[in-house]
Amino acid sequence: MDYLDIANSLPMWIAASLAVIVCLCQAILFLRRSWIDGKKVGLTDEQLRAGFRSGAISAVGPAVAILMGMVALLVSLGGAISWMRLSFIGSVMFELMAAGFGTEAVGIELGAPDMNVTAFANAVWTMTLGAVGWLVITGLFTPNMEAIRRKLAGGREALLPVITICAMLGAFAYLSTERILRFDHQTIAWAIGALTMGILLTTARSRNLQWLREWSLGISMFTGMIIASFFM
Repeated sequence: MDYLDIANSLPMWIAASLAVIVCLCQAILFLRRSWIDGKKVGLTDEQLRAGFRSGAISAVGPAVAILMGMVALLVSLGGAISWMRLSFIGSVMFELMAAGFGTEAVGIELGAPDMNVTAFANAVWTMTLGAVGWLVITGLFTPNMEAIRRKLAGGREALLPVITICAMLGAFAYLSTERILRFDHQTIAWAIGALTMGILLTTARSRNLQWLREWSLGISMFTGMIIASFFM
């Protein structure tokens, strides 16, 4: 039996749907909780709507990038697993790498003509087990992160936002370093995206354009990707 018949079968879609429904329920619960807690700290309905709108707009760019990458994944692993995995993890590079490791363990290259059911099952198990680690760590230790953050600040409340910002800058710097040091089209995408973001934020601040600030991330990402594509 062709492995894609199994990968795209109705039982596989049903199983994947159950996982995606859990993810959607979590998102809805987080949104609801955010609105309730926002009201508790004194935010107005307009401020909350503006924050939700800004978050939704900022998610457009990364979502489109994931969608484009999912095309490469579903060609090799079918639609159901690709849809489910990227709904949870959202990292095309990790999924492709993990799936490749799984199929190579049985001597078959991912997407090769001799790809079979065993290689497909191996790929799915590798993708799933490879992501368990950080999901477990996040589930167990996230509730304690706020206490750790306060301990790092040494009781000085003014340091809390500084620590948070530094952590975010460190994370983005770590993710960007590999792209910068490649000196290829990815470096160009990073540079153009960063330059575009700087210009848009400066313009939005000087002219008080809230809509431009909200769309700046998506515009910067697309600008970087489009220009870098000419250098591939």
